[in-house]
Parts: sequence; structure tokens; C-alpha cells
Amino acid sequence: MKIKIGAYEAKTKLPMILRNVKGGQSYTITNRGEEVAELTPSLNINKKNKDLAVEKIKALMLDNPVKGVNIKDIISEGRP
Repeated sequence: MKIKIGAYEAKTKLPMILRNVKGGQSYTITNRGEEVAELTPSLNINKKNKDLAVEKIKALMLDNPVKGVNIKDIISEGRP
């Protein structure tokens, strides 16, 4: 969902808006009621967030390995 925001308000609240954009929020910036710009998250930000999540999961798996569980048994339990 895009939020409409006036140019003056966007200027005065830019740090907050950028934090929100980094979190995935999009904005439409208006000037005297006319839409003039779109502010959306960069594709690189999303990739960095995904890469960071993968690294955290890998680290968690290394720090807390699952022991005494047979993966093939778990998979077969879920099959009819």
C-alpha cells in the first residue's frame, strides 16, 4: 500500500520515511495535490535482507544442530 504525502511533509520527515521505505513501505509524493514521485524500496535492500536472513538461519543451524532425528522418517510421516 502506498501512502500519499506532500512534498513539504516528506522533506521534514525524510529520515522517518526512509526507515519506513527500508522496511518495505512505499510513498507517493505530491506537490499541490498532484502526484510527482514514487518512493519505493530498492531491490537491493530486499536482497540484502534475504541474504542476511539466510546467514542467520545457517548460523543458528550450526550453533544448535538437530540431533537424534532421522529426516527421512519425518518426511515419510507427512506422506499419505
